[in-house]
Amino acid sequence: MPEKKDFLKEAVEHIDIKKFNSTSIINAYGKMSFQARNLARAAKIYGMMLADRNCSVWLTLAGSTSSAGCMQIYSDLVANRMVDVIVATGASIVDMDFFEALGFRHYQGTPEADDGMLRKLYIDRIYDTYIDEEQLQACDQVIASIAEKLEPRPYSSREFIAAMGRHLVKHAKKQGSLVQVAYENNVPIFCPAFSDSSAGFGLVLHQTRHPEKHLSIDSVKDFRELTRLKIASGDTGLLMIGGGVPKNFAQDTVVCAEVLGHQSPVHKYAVQLTVADVRDGACSSSTLKEASSWGKVSTTHEQMVFGEATTLLPLLASYAYHTGSWKARKPRNFLGLLDEEKPKK
Repeated sequence: MPEKKDFLKEAVEHIDIKKFNSTSIINAYGKMSFQARNLARAAKIYGMMLADRNCSVWLTLAGSTSSAGCMQIYSDLVANRMVDVIVATGASIVDMDFFEALGFRHYQGTPEADDGMLRKLYIDRIYDTYIDEEQLQACDQVIASIAEKLEPRPYSSREFIAAMGRHLVKHAKKQGSLVQVAYENNVPIFCPAFSDSSAGFGLVLHQTRHPEKHLSIDSVKDFRELTRLKIASGDTGLLMIGGGVPKNFAQDTVVCAEVLGHQSPVHKYAVQLTVADVRDGACSSSTLKEASSWGKVSTTHEQMVFGEATTLLPLLASYAYHTGSWKARKPRNFLGLLDEEKPKK
């Protein structure tokens, strides 16, 4: 009978975009065709977002790229003022990033593994990546303990994730996590489906312990806060990894602002890296051209890139980092802006 240690041996290492310069290959891609040229155009559009002094940059994040080795990319984008707002899945933020900040790791595995055996050993699998389920449950317990220390009231996911960042400032075993770096740089993180993650288990545990007086997550408050940022931003650019709820949530702020009586402009720039298909009418929340019919995105500076994000994102992000348009950007301090609206007791 194999033991857990036989599977959890080779930790996933996160790629560092500062250590390689992709500008030459991106420039070469621009003279090619198919997805190579699309990626080059996407990199140029992201550079335009960063060079536009009136534009705030929003990162939307879905899928498992954080567990697969892209975690440091997202932290570097925040630390270098290349992202001002993040909208993500709960799994990306909690099960992957916060999880590693607590000192745990993701491990290289194989999609050909015996999943029955993995279950017996309490090992979870994301394609060819392994996670220790007992460590995930320890992460759940930390989430519950953070909730115990907060005033029992409805919170946006952004407020609760900021509390997670404060916790890591004192207790992180691994520095440089996205949750901590975002908190330290006043960059808000929203998870509109926050309970669909380890956070959900931890908060269920908290509410079970305190059935009469407990913390809850208010997804409508998430939407209102994010729309407030769209109104405050004016021009905006979207860098979308995957699609789904984070992508649609960020795009919908234009329509929500209009419903509230504000003529907030459509998202001026948009880039999406995805493997989703368009033939079922979805593409994990519509193509960018389709989104323009809803009044969400401009078609002047938009680019879909169809390919797997762990191969595309490092090249795009390295290009943006080394071309240096971000160096003249000033921090937006959006976290502070949202915290000015104090909850009524």
